[in-house]
Amino acid sequence: MAKLTNDEQKQVKLTAFDLQTDPNRPGLQFHRIDASKDPNFWSVRVNRDLRIIIHKAGDSVMLAYVDHHDDAYKWAERRRIETHSRTGALQIVEVRERVEEIVVQPAPARQPELPFLVTAAPPVSTLPLFSKLSTDDALSIGVPEDWIKDVLDASEDKFFTLANHLPQEAAEALLEYAATGVLSKPAPVTTDPYSHPDAQRRFRILEGHEELAAALDQPFEKWAVFLHPSQRVLVDRDFSGPVRVVGSAGTGKTVVALHRVARILRNEPQAKVLLTTFSEPLATALKRKLSVLLADVPTLADKVAISSFEQAAADLYALMTGRRAYLVGREKLRTIVSEAANAAGITKYTPQFLNSEWEHVIDAWQIDSAETYAAVPRMGRKNRLGSKQREELWTVFAEVRSQLRAKALLTAADLFTVVTNHFRDRAEKPYTHVIVDEAQDLGVAELRFLSAIVPDQPESLFFAGDIGQRIFQQPFSWKGLGIDVRGRSFTLKVNYRTSHQIRRMAERLLPDNVRDVDGEEDQRNGTVSVFDGVEPVIVIAPTAEEEAKAAATFLRILLEQGTSPNEIGIFCRSNDQIARASKIAELANVGTISSLTSRSSEEAVLIGTMHLAKGLEFRAVLIVACDEGVLPLAARIDDVADEFELDEVVATERQLLYVAATRARDHLFVSAVTPGSEFLEDLIH
Repeated sequence: MAKLTNDEQKQVKLTAFDLQTDPNRPGLQFHRIDASKDPNFWSVRVNRDLRIIIHKAGDSVMLAYVDHHDDAYKWAERRRIETHSRTGALQIVEVRERVEEIVVQPAPARQPELPFLVTAAPPVSTLPLFSKLSTDDALSIGVPEDWIKDVLDASEDKFFTLANHLPQEAAEALLEYAATGVLSKPAPVTTDPYSHPDAQRRFRILEGHEELAAALDQPFEKWAVFLHPSQRVLVDRDFSGPVRVVGSAGTGKTVVALHRVARILRNEPQAKVLLTTFSEPLATALKRKLSVLLADVPTLADKVAISSFEQAAADLYALMTGRRAYLVGREKLRTIVSEAANAAGITKYTPQFLNSEWEHVIDAWQIDSAETYAAVPRMGRKNRLGSKQREELWTVFAEVRSQLRAKALLTAADLFTVVTNHFRDRAEKPYTHVIVDEAQDLGVAELRFLSAIVPDQPESLFFAGDIGQRIFQQPFSWKGLGIDVRGRSFTLKVNYRTSHQIRRMAERLLPDNVRDVDGEEDQRNGTVSVFDGVEPVIVIAPTAEEEAKAAATFLRILLEQGTSPNEIGIFCRSNDQIARASKIAELANVGTISSLTSRSSEEAVLIGTMHLAKGLEFRAVLIVACDEGVLPLAARIDDVADEFELDEVVATERQLLYVAATRARDHLFVSAVTPGSEFLEDLIH
């Protein structure tokens, strides 16, 4: 339906409502699809050319497909809806003899006249990929009987094309087997075909006009409504303490968080939920998505507050004090630190060290006395400090604290701490549950704050994030702050957003397993994408002008192939490179926007820094100006205080490129001027 014009969609919706009101209305003009092998397929007239394909079984009417007349009939003639003989899940199955010979789809032609350095696709084998599997194995994972021979005979170069014809659960199990050598056979499910976990990703039973309207109106991703079974377990399960859901980009962590909120609101009438993330633009996106899940009972949204970490604290601060919080800017704070050191005559420490010690130790851990500073472990910092040095440094930091108080200024960490101290020991809390998205970017003060504003109950805290996408905070021990997720940390493995080729390239930037300070692992190996695509393009050009020409050519080809400008993002490391990104759009003769609020414009591509890309998704992404000295950013390298911090800066810069690259669904372009960022070597090899 999304491919129809707006007027056509309106007519389809009206016909759908008529079907729900009175399926036997004569004016609907039902016609059985005689050429289909499934006798329950019928067409319903929308207008002169449009037809809805429905599946009638007893008193049930299923809206299955809509298209122009001939294409709608072809869809029904090539499919049947049936219960799988082994798994018991209801499936939409393509009729094998109606499918033309499966051939490998060639990748789009590259532009050989440009200085492309293109990553070569890994060699593919022509040997059968699943030769060790039996017919019984194939049946156990939901492969339809008439597709088993194709599966067992498939070579690597044909499998992704074949997978597009299989029910999703079968394709995913085969993808996992190809990646890990392990065939995950689901436990037998004794339930009706519609309630089977695998069927629920394809079918939804709607009881009223409100639910039907929400399902037809919203441009929200299908998988945000129809949960994958591995996601549904985490939404519906009861836990004995704080929970963390991790996984690489595109695996649906945000979807799980949203459904968890909806479940709490539906099941607990007295619930008051905070849904929070690291920025206000992402909070706005979460609000829009949650409204889809709550469309049938929109009043439930009144029981949830959605805001960034900092805004949530600022709102509570205002309620507590009756006034707004005034936060000191980073540059102003650095000036205060420098002036305090000069006034104390302490000159043997570099400005980089003093700023880093304040930011990552004093302010992060909210140290307020020389005694506390003497005892803090300063985890991971290479510059070891003796008691005399800490006493000396505390005279500087104590003066900084004194000046901030005198000017009624707060750091962000101060704001979190004030609110934390207010609610920590109070029996009455402002929220019953906190659900956190992008939890990898929580700092010490933020985590303490979130723990203090909910009661100490088993399911009051739920975190979703990706350790590999941490780009703002240095690591620290959650367990040390009383948030113990051991035994309740779960990794999602199915990637819905990013093609196999883009995911495979992006993951070269990160290790197979990412371990946090508490020893919890995000095991990234074995993650599979559910669709195939084309290899990303990497350009290392001799000049910025040549880079811009190559990128503009790539952009023009996307537009000529039908990609809408608002489905394209162009990103760079910092504002200093924005002009280079804008030049590319200018050469491609396409408009640009830099604000998420105006992203609905279909005639403009979004341009911004890599940080802006976080939490977004596009059909195509161009990441430009990945030069040496730009990525990792030279200014951040110059600002480090010790070897540990250098390692952390390089790691977060690498993760920033990973975040930007994994915003792309179908097409990824990465470019630089010679010699290019050191990270490009990882992408190429």
